[in-house]
Amino acid sequence: MKRFGLIGSFFVLASALISAHPLSVTQTTLTLRVDGTFRVDMTCDLDALALGMPQDSDDAELVELLRALSAEEFSERTQRLRDLFSRRVRVRFDDEAAPFDVSFPDYGTPRATDAGRPTVLGLTARLTGTIPPDASDVEFFASRAFPDVHLEIVDDARGIDVRSILEPGARSDPFALAGPVEEISRTQLAWQYLQLGVVHIVPRGIDHILFVLGLFLLSPQMRSLLWQVTAFTVAHAVTLALGTLGLITLSPDIVEPLIALSIAWVAIENTLTTRLHPWRPAVVFGFGLLHGLGFAGVLSELGLPDDERLLSLLTFNLGIEVGQLSVIALALVTIGWFRHRPWYRRRLVIPLSVLIAAIGLLWTVERLLP
Repeated sequence: MKRFGLIGSFFVLASALISAHPLSVTQTTLTLRVDGTFRVDMTCDLDALALGMPQDSDDAELVELLRALSAEEFSERTQRLRDLFSRRVRVRFDDEAAPFDVSFPDYGTPRATDAGRPTVLGLTARLTGTIPPDASDVEFFASRAFPDVHLEIVDDARGIDVRSILEPGARSDPFALAGPVEEISRTQLAWQYLQLGVVHIVPRGIDHILFVLGLFLLSPQMRSLLWQVTAFTVAHAVTLALGTLGLITLSPDIVEPLIALSIAWVAIENTLTTRLHPWRPAVVFGFGLLHGLGFAGVLSELGLPDDERLLSLLTFNLGIEVGQLSVIALALVTIGWFRHRPWYRRRLVIPLSVLIAAIGLLWTVERLLP
């Protein structure tokens, strides 16, 4: 069937290009200094950027590749990296881009050589320039070459700092260089975290998408699917809240392989049974607890505003639910039409479940490897 071919191709491509939780954050601080200059510190994997490799590449492999370069080749790579920041990052005053110099202050210091993760260039790119004397506002932009930007603008002269989260390729709101600073409203904050929750599922949460699809494939009846999705939702909402608030912690080295294994488990079970066993919602609940800890890790990276922690947590969780429902809705309008056909299990459930199980097992092995 052509429909299955397209779906299968999608999953193969997704598994090749996307690893779990690609929603890493580019921590960025834009400091407006009293002496009339500005400084931007961006935290990202400079080794990967210098080599033109994904941000989730193996750190030790990146270090080995960089150290194998000759002095001339290394110098060329670092210059290309400076050019990348010059092309892909903008600091705009009154809508005009300001020139800046690019440096890597961690390179050759203990912050890089003695870091907990292997690195050559370090994790900080520093952009420095001059604030135009008559400027009235400033904006920050980073292209899609960088993950989501967690931006903090610090005005040293006025003792003011504001924070925001920018999706890849998004431009920050103007920050006024004089007068009162307009704070983000509760509605804007709620909408921002709702969107973050949605995009963590669609399109970026391929592991959670595969898990939800695994639940869908065994449950042609909406009632049985509802029981499983409800168990999963309640469970991950609990651990998301507890994990984000710091009341429960579990190392990602444990959580991430178990999440991958949960995907494989559900998919393998789909191939072994044709009905929903009474204990399946309980198992799904347990897996939901693990997925919630994964969500909490992402939300901890993004950070919660001190004065609106509960609102941000609730709307992020709501965004996750919206994302999950959209996955189920998409499954219904594509393959759901055929769920009462006699060949549905043979042609769709079994092949798709085998594919999902293979991806889950592959991720499990990858995440267990040092």
